Amino acid sequence: MPNYPIYAGGKFVTTSQKLEVINPFSGKKFAETYLAGEAEYEAAVQAALGVREEMKQLPAYRRYEILGAVSTAISDRRGQLAIILAMESGKPLRLAQAEIDRAAQTFRVAAEESKRLPKEYISLDWTPAGEKREGIVKYFPVGAVAGISPFNFPMNLAVHKIAPAIAAGCPILLKPASSTPLSTLELAKMIDLTGLPKGALSVLPMTRTMGNKLVTDERFRLLSFTGSPEVGWEMKKNAGKKKVVLELGGNAGVIVMPSASISSALEKSLAGAFAYSGQICIHAQRFFVHESIFDDFLENMTQAAKSLRYGDPGDPATDVSVMIDEANALRVEAWVNEAIHAGAKLCCGGKREGSFYHPTILTGTKASMKVCAEEIFGPVITVEPVSSMREAITRVNEGVFGLQAGVFTNDIREMDEAFDGLEVGGMILNDVPTFRVDHMPYGGVKDSGLGREGVRYAMMDMLEARVLVK
Repeated sequence: MPNYPIYAGGKFVTTSQKLEVINPFSGKKFAETYLAGEAEYEAAVQAALGVREEMKQLPAYRRYEILGAVSTAISDRRGQLAIILAMESGKPLRLAQAEIDRAAQTFRVAAEESKRLPKEYISLDWTPAGEKREGIVKYFPVGAVAGISPFNFPMNLAVHKIAPAIAAGCPILLKPASSTPLSTLELAKMIDLTGLPKGALSVLPMTRTMGNKLVTDERFRLLSFTGSPEVGWEMKKNAGKKKVVLELGGNAGVIVMPSASISSALEKSLAGAFAYSGQICIHAQRFFVHESIFDDFLENMTQAAKSLRYGDPGDPATDVSVMIDEANALRVEAWVNEAIHAGAKLCCGGKREGSFYHPTILTGTKASMKVCAEEIFGPVITVEPVSSMREAITRVNEGVFGLQAGVFTNDIREMDEAFDGLEVGGMILNDVPTFRVDHMPYGGVKDSGLGREGVRYAMMDMLEARVLVK
């Protein structure tokens, strides 16, 4: 059985606390690693602090070489890494392969961005006091970064913290999700073989109690967290004076108007609704379809959902598989049953078998129902009719979240109306909100988060401006 040492301060170590890694599909242990304790945590922090100056002085070509080497290593090991990711997360293999490809691309983008750290020249003679003076603005690394990544994209969401930190010249300590730590530990092996200063990266699986030290420890200058809103906003309260970046998910809306290609909307909506059993921050959860096409859209979407193939995530033919654990499947089951009892109509699904929850479509829902108001993080969608783009925008904006939204229309006036009116961090035209490429700004408003990821945008949070006036 594979055994994974953890990576503390540039060294692979073991501890007295073993962590079993369970395959969500089989329910069986298939690997083990370790939980970091006080000693490992302190060693990692001290190592990070010890290389701050070296990371700050690392020339651009060295950062470029390191990041490029990691990108190449990920691509070279694509098949093996995808299998590990699928086994630890229950993600269908083809989606796991796509995530590995994205992780390689994220490092490649970071390599390019490391060569163009921002600098600015400012003319200061806008007032008499600034006559014959000029300013030069240079950006410096903030210092040590604390990163906490979730289970659903165990490789690429960790990479979205690690790669920008290296590019910006910041040491980083990353806590992966305890259920899916292997991807990032494999990543640590690849990074360890590069010229990155030892101590600039640590990957420490930890208990939540130990992990909270990343939040409260004043030696960290920035906290980057991806996870649930409840946890994220509580972390911000306790983070002290450090910068905080939060990516917290939501209940993404999709608008479908008659001018769109309905066949394309259906195809893309099916993937956005049920990929990885809906366990995606930008899962397409709430559909608002113009009343003139509503019946046909709902019928076709229902038939397509029923045709999805369930199976082992390691099988390339599998469309949907188990959720990360039975507790989350039980939660989804309870929310759906609650909605049905309150008057919602079940179009398909609504069944649970252990950790597998069948792809489910509901209609006749109310905005106050949990399946609408909360982030369901499961293979469940609601589909409701609307009479206009204005009504659809109002419905999408209901509630506390605002991460991304998808809008299907070929009417430029409707596009502009939606872009101006939707309260979200990103609007995806003629595609579902699950669309993301790794160099675009990514993040939400309202309860969906604070700040932006996407390599260059994450780097800006990891840098501080300093002005020279001469």
